[in-house]
Amino acid sequence: MNFKYVIFLFITWISVAQHTEFPSAKVDSIVNRIQLPVFPSYQINVEKLGAKGDSITNNKPFFDKAMALCKKNNGGTIVVPKGIYKINGPIHFVSNVNLKLEKGAKIKFSDRPEDYLPMVLTSWEGTMLYNYSPLIYAYDCSNIAITGEGTLDGEGAKIWKSFKAKEGPGKNRSRDMNHNNVALKDRKFGDDSFLRPQMIQFFNCRNILVENIRIENSPFWCLHLLKSQSITVRGVRYKSLNYNNDGIDPEYAKDVLIENVTFDNGDDNVAIKAGRDHEGRANSATPSENIVIRNCNFKGLHGVVIGSEMSAGVQNVFVENCKTAGYLKRGIYLKTNADRGGFIRNVFVRNLTMGEVEDCLYITANYHGEGSGFQSDLSNIFFSNITCNKATESGIVIQGFPDKKVRNISLNHINIKWAKNAISSENAENVLLNEVVIGEKATVPTAAK
Repeated sequence: MNFKYVIFLFITWISVAQHTEFPSAKVDSIVNRIQLPVFPSYQINVEKLGAKGDSITNNKPFFDKAMALCKKNNGGTIVVPKGIYKINGPIHFVSNVNLKLEKGAKIKFSDRPEDYLPMVLTSWEGTMLYNYSPLIYAYDCSNIAITGEGTLDGEGAKIWKSFKAKEGPGKNRSRDMNHNNVALKDRKFGDDSFLRPQMIQFFNCRNILVENIRIENSPFWCLHLLKSQSITVRGVRYKSLNYNNDGIDPEYAKDVLIENVTFDNGDDNVAIKAGRDHEGRANSATPSENIVIRNCNFKGLHGVVIGSEMSAGVQNVFVENCKTAGYLKRGIYLKTNADRGGFIRNVFVRNLTMGEVEDCLYITANYHGEGSGFQSDLSNIFFSNITCNKATESGIVIQGFPDKKVRNISLNHINIKWAKNAISSENAENVLLNEVVIGEKATVPTAAK
């Protein structure tokens, strides 16, 4: 055997082993550099401008006026007192503004698509385009927040929900534009394209806080963190069960803290993304990175997902001290395919407690068996102290390609009490198992009789 090759393997093995410990110092450095927004002392109560929390009056003019007054005063806090405030159209943020919903306050958005025109620059499932405005939209802003104990209601269960069955042609057209590098100015959707808007989208923003509010009934993704950084989401509560109601979608996002969030979603709880296919690969300088998820309660389709739109890459993701509070299809789900390219690397998960799931830990480079020519790199993924009561399908799944293997996976102190299938691992290398028990723990072997 080649001596240099032996040395290389030994160094690689030591390198993997050294990274199996959860890097708490790295997490602390990320959290410490995230900046909370700071606001001027100016405050305006929307009721003083004429808004009525009667669930009938269209309060959009008063919210627009409050935002304009904040802009005139270089920022401030917009106070929404107790009541149900109907708004026929979007709220567009300016910098240095805190939208504060007091306890008992609810903003109820209209569900008429025409209220969300003219179109704005946005992204839809990983492709940049012009579409309906998100219900709350901030573009190129800094120091912004949505806080308080009130509720945002996206009224997504009727008209917007009906768009799901009609979105196919518009979705396919957007993906063709992505693959064929169509100029952004020509990517116009909106009317008759049936691409639903996000509930909240912060686009190219920094120093963001979303705290303690309740989000319900979104038309599409609930909270989309697009090309933004220095973000804190904490204490948020969800009850949003419509199609594609992801809870939080960081996309091309950097330095994100998600903590103490109670999820109850119709889709993924946290779905980390980084663009789709050609367009995502062209933005490889802006991966999603440095994302901390901790002390959360998961309920919905999947707990934490990376992908499948991740073509610019995802790295440095840290999940700790989370548990399920109800059904999950999959606990941790890393998914990509041979259309995406990019990478998923340096993912650390520890202290995760799950009840019943379909699959506990799932890593696949062949999502839906789609694509060719752009296989992703999946490497350096570490799980420790994971418990699960029951996996009705698989405990652990790892799927790579023969010529592009999933690499450097550590499974340390994993206890899955029951699983239909224990472990399925294909095309993977450097998979380390320590204290992994699926089913009943084996004892000493029985003696021959």
